[in-house]
Amino acid sequence: MESPSWAPVEVDVDRPSAARVYDYYLGGSHNFAVDREMARLAVGLWPDLPQIMQANRAFLRRAVRYLASQGITQFLDIGSGIPTVGNVHEVAQAAAPDARVVYVDIDPVAVAHSRAILVGDDRTDVVHADLRDVESVLGDSRTARLLDLSRPVGVLMVALLHFVPAEANPAGLLARYRAAMAPGSYLVVSHATHEGQPDEAGEHTALYQRTGTPMTMRSRAEVDGLFDGFDLVAPGVVFLPSWRPEPGALPDAHPERYSGFAAVGRRR
Repeated sequence: MESPSWAPVEVDVDRPSAARVYDYYLGGSHNFAVDREMARLAVGLWPDLPQIMQANRAFLRRAVRYLASQGITQFLDIGSGIPTVGNVHEVAQAAAPDARVVYVDIDPVAVAHSRAILVGDDRTDVVHADLRDVESVLGDSRTARLLDLSRPVGVLMVALLHFVPAEANPAGLLARYRAAMAPGSYLVVSHATHEGQPDEAGEHTALYQRTGTPMTMRSRAEVDGLFDGFDLVAPGVVFLPSWRPEPGALPDAHPERYSGFAAVGRRR
């Protein structure tokens, strides 16, 4: 298909992108026909998917507000995707006007649109880098301008690590980020799992093999293991809607149907 005028010229508009599919689920407009078709196929296999994605975004907002309540004013959001309403800088700066945010993504569409949206915001910037290239993420001049890694920072990897296969050693990657985080920093993770709805999860995993970002779902124990060197914040590793729901919110009777774990840990 022909690339729209807003898309960077290097973007492949004929292959679906996980970031753009996620944007579609959240009601965004920065996606292509191939992304929408994949999303429709996925929802046909798993009708709860849009609700799962929305629950994931709601967890992100709650986690950022929690970190702000703990005095965190600098955030590194890796795998940030395409900015939509309720993104990290909006939530963080509403709680702490001096909060600084660095977004990181490998998708050039996500990066291009992030930079366009953030023009004029000198407390927020975007780095085009791969999670696995820790030195490029942490050593980028945009990161260095906004974040002082000698002080506590909130590192967010929301709906990201299930795109890191076992052979890429996600725990090892996290250890490298942890080494750069000052004590008192926080790690925020959400992660897809086959627990809860194994049949739908299996079909969804197979569908993502068609993209440039195949998915690896993990168990609660495996997600817990990613927090080596961090103290888990109560209630620990739980299904998405069960992590510190909004005050007054009724508990979800079947949180397992969201098939995603959420957790926050504090760097020792």
